[in-house]
Amino acid sequence: MINFNSQIRDSFKRANVLTRLIYINIGVYILIKFLSLFFFLLNRRELDATLLGFLALPADTGVLLVRPWTLVTYMFLHYGFFHILFNMLWLFWFGKIFLEYLDARKLTAIYLIGGFAGGLLYIAAYNLLPAFRDQVPVSIALGASAAILAVVMTISFYVPDYRVNLMFIGPVKIKYIALGTILIDLFSIQSGNAGGHIAHLGGALFGILYAWQLTRGKDLVRGFNKLLDALVTLFKPRPKMRVKYKKPRGRPETDMEYNARKSAEQAEIDRILEKISKNGYAALTKEEKEKLFTSSKR
Repeated sequence: MINFNSQIRDSFKRANVLTRLIYINIGVYILIKFLSLFFFLLNRRELDATLLGFLALPADTGVLLVRPWTLVTYMFLHYGFFHILFNMLWLFWFGKIFLEYLDARKLTAIYLIGGFAGGLLYIAAYNLLPAFRDQVPVSIALGASAAILAVVMTISFYVPDYRVNLMFIGPVKIKYIALGTILIDLFSIQSGNAGGHIAHLGGALFGILYAWQLTRGKDLVRGFNKLLDALVTLFKPRPKMRVKYKKPRGRPETDMEYNARKSAEQAEIDRILEKISKNGYAALTKEEKEKLFTSSKR
């Protein structure tokens, strides 16, 4: 079991951003299912609903104020098997196309901001539109669909003439798949799960806006990525400071020399990690793998 857990951790570390997003969604789904089974065996099924309510996005703004984390957790939360299956297939198919033209940092940012946009449009619609006001106290949203549709729409409107082969149909430009998806969500608002379809549209609108601005030379997620970098740096363990270090020829290394060398080593490791995020671990050269292995042992 320990070896299995180690393999999962190593696989996650070596995976690119797309694969990591899929891993996180599947991992959360499995954890929720195990907890649901546990509550069932204890005959405490009300805890199942409590757990979902704790992680899903509420339409009630009063509840949201005391559960602000749900704006993030809801976009990784699935309950039905086919719900997560189709969401992950969409993310995988369009995420692969996305990474052919845009980088992994943009994929992460668009997934998260698209999820935020979908969640905010859902909350706004339920609190402002008369058709949904009676449902506000009991309505919740969950699922990665809004975040995924942001990814789908971004790449579909960035390279609209990219073709994919659909079963029984043949080659189709992805812009038509994107437009069809928007129409389906729009016309499905009346047929049930209105909150979900509205959230989908929120994510889709952000993706379209982002692609449009990107073609004009404006990267709307640049500031968000800088914020993520700052957060990662804040929580990243810092290496212990050393006063001096013996160089191979025996002369003690000065503080300035030591800091310059460590900075260069860290820059090289960051470059290797960025290469993994874009192309996967298999794309590394033998020397790069050795450097990464040596660094992980320190």
